[in-house]
Amino acid sequence: MNRNNYCVIMAGGVGSRFWPLSKTSKPKQFLDILGTGKSLIQQTYERFSKIIPEENILIVSHRDYKDLIFEQIPGIHPNQVLLEPMRKNTAVCIAYANFKILKENPDASIIVAPSDHLIMREDEFLDVIAKGLEFVQNSNALLTIGIKPSRPETGYGYIQVNGERCTGTAIRKVKTFTEKPNVEMAKLFYESGEFFWNSGIFIWSLSTIMHSFDLYMPDLNAQFQEAMDLLNTPEEANFVGSLYPKCKSISIDYAVMEKAENVYVICADFGWSDLGTWGSLYTHLDKDDSQNAISGKNVFIYNSTNCIVNIADDRLAVVHGLDDYIVVESEGVLLICKKDDEQRIKDFVNDVRIKKGEGYI
Repeated sequence: MNRNNYCVIMAGGVGSRFWPLSKTSKPKQFLDILGTGKSLIQQTYERFSKIIPEENILIVSHRDYKDLIFEQIPGIHPNQVLLEPMRKNTAVCIAYANFKILKENPDASIIVAPSDHLIMREDEFLDVIAKGLEFVQNSNALLTIGIKPSRPETGYGYIQVNGERCTGTAIRKVKTFTEKPNVEMAKLFYESGEFFWNSGIFIWSLSTIMHSFDLYMPDLNAQFQEAMDLLNTPEEANFVGSLYPKCKSISIDYAVMEKAENVYVICADFGWSDLGTWGSLYTHLDKDDSQNAISGKNVFIYNSTNCIVNIADDRLAVVHGLDDYIVVESEGVLLICKKDDEQRIKDFVNDVRIKKGEGYI
């Protein structure tokens, strides 16, 4: 393995769209929602450990999840776990990881990936990562992975490639980034062949991403630079605790990728999903003859089709006469929602928080 290659796994989200199974105390990245016997973060860590030295894998997460991380990734060194005092989106956590890596290896090349994605064809995925690492080692490029769309999906952002169509695992310059489109626009993107789903997985050299932060978020870089001597010392937590409240909450896409001129995409198709919603999970689960995806030892389902039902094993549920519904019970909380309305789950969570407090969230 190349000792200059690093991986940063982002694992600080709350996964509110998977409520009530995913809760603030134990969000979806720490759950075995696919029924594999391993949580999503465990699968992500093991996947990257096949090509990245384990001591070069960093996990960035909220400090509330410190115990969960060490429980699920036993043996990881404390210096590899970056604990944020509050959620400030992806740009700040990437900057934090950059400086941790800079202190150790200025010649690093870095993969940045979420902790909760599904990869169906892992060997193909790792081949794409290897090609991407080779590319950024020899060019001043910010590289993202674009997924060949299989449908006109409205739940993902899109990347448009510049020039000729992107086939296989070709690398093309990025022309535009587009946020989640409406149905009509998604159909146009899908049919054009020029647009790819934005996977949120990035590859770059440390020097290139550091220069990009110097250009587009210079104040943030300067603050971390001033505190370099505190990193990997007992004072690191105090420094981060004082810095984060001052930081702007912004994604790496808005902060850097949509502004930079040196952004490229590697086209890929390895069976990817961001598992962002119950609906996206449904497409990857085994189903019965009526296209119901059922999890739970004591579920009785009648005259129902196209549903996803997730019930704790110590509960009994009878489901009758539903079509295209989400039915989820977890720790005394029951959600029954049309799949078409799953984007409203965040609204439901907010309402529960306001009227009932954090106990159910």
